[in-house]
Amino acid sequence: MSMLFSGRVSSGASARKVGLARRFIMFWIDHFRQALFSLGELWRTPSASLLTIAVLGVSLTLPTTLHLLVKNVQQISDGFTDAAEISLFIKEDSSDKQIASLVHILQADKDIARVTWITKQQAIKEFSQVSGFGSALSLLTDNPLPDVLLILPKNTAAEQARQLLSRLQNERLVESGKLDIDWLTRLDAIVTLLRQAVLVIALLLLSAVLLIIGNTIRLSIMNKKDEIEVMKLVGATDAFIQRPFLYSGVWYGVFGGLLAFLIVEAMLWWLQSAIGSITSLYQSQFQLMSLGLAEFVGLMLIAITLGLAGSYLSVRRHISGIEPTGP
Repeated sequence: MSMLFSGRVSSGASARKVGLARRFIMFWIDHFRQALFSLGELWRTPSASLLTIAVLGVSLTLPTTLHLLVKNVQQISDGFTDAAEISLFIKEDSSDKQIASLVHILQADKDIARVTWITKQQAIKEFSQVSGFGSALSLLTDNPLPDVLLILPKNTAAEQARQLLSRLQNERLVESGKLDIDWLTRLDAIVTLLRQAVLVIALLLLSAVLLIIGNTIRLSIMNKKDEIEVMKLVGATDAFIQRPFLYSGVWYGVFGGLLAFLIVEAMLWWLQSAIGSITSLYQSQFQLMSLGLAEFVGLMLIAITLGLAGSYLSVRRHISGIEPTGP
């Protein structure tokens, strides 16, 4: 028995014998039954169904992969917040009391997240350890390095950090300031470009998904044209006939979204070992970020919505155009 007739047989004879509450319950039972029958219809045509699901899964994989690319690049960018750190070189004749007072003032500044004071002694000790010139530096009678204040802005955006540097350089004890953030600005520009590229590619591929599902449902409708004509002859409404095809679109979206998720996870698993061997050379602990729960739910909702929208556009156009013909 076709999925079009299965729900009709069970609901037609008893509709007059039940009350309002029972009708409400039977309405949802009928929906559930037709959803299962539409799933069975996909199972009865495995070749066509698998091909459609594969195309949907691959179409959804590319924008999902690009989204993860942006997410991981953003993770790298966020990991370099200290790159927006401002170095303030203090004048040589400044006393420790004056510097401590300046540190206290800067810590109360609403635009500053952290202030670190590196004294002359700490600077020369660190320099001797890093440079390897410890024995030569010990011959110096005076410490040539100045006191340094490291300032971390609350807003690490390039323009805001530059404005803060310009303001801090006007402090009486400050000899000069330094902010090396140009490379981070370029990285942020690349991330912004990637986001826009992901949006454009996603729109194109999702439009293709709509066309694929719409065409698949159209072919299914054409294959059942005779059944639809008979259903209309016995009084079935367009809404009742459309329902199994709409559920078919939903199932395509569910399986296409799951396939896209599995492909992306497999790609991340394959790349993680290669990235792990590279990061170990640089003594880094970078880990690829996969889809979170919210992102997985979002992917499934997008896939299901596309499946439902594609099937709806197809059935609204084609089923209403099928009318019973005379003998």
